[in-house]
Amino acid sequence: MAESDWDTVTVLRKKGPTAAQAKSKQAILAAQRRGEDVETSKKWAAGQNKQHSITKNTAKLDRETEELHHDRVTLEVGKVIQQGRQSKGLTQKDLATKINEKPQVIADYESGRAIPNNQVLGKIERAIGECPVGLHWVCC
Repeated sequence: MAESDWDTVTVLRKKGPTAAQAKSKQAILAAQRRGEDVETSKKWAAGQNKQHSITKNTAKLDRETEELHHDRVTLEVGKVIQQGRQSKGLTQKDLATKINEKPQVIADYESGRAIPNNQVLGKIERAIGECPVGLHWVCC
């Protein structure tokens, strides 16, 4: 037992502040009063759900000004689709089922609200069975 030194004192330190405590306003002010260097930085949109913000260009495109707008199917193409569908005795729902699209897609094409998609127009042309004059640029 001669090797043991009973006079040695070991001091256990308290744990330092946690990250949340170190970032608190009180901790920052206390460090500034002590004269320590404190670096703070504000994160942009921290703690907010700002990942889906609308940019100016998106808002302009949504307003559809004359410079920025989506091309739509013409009413002539819509009438050709409607006449071809009716000549086959199909409803909009029947035609949509036949080409694996939603009935709303057919309604949009016939009313001229749809943005042209060559794949959809090609499927409509094949389902109607002939190359209508209005769809000549798609199928021929």
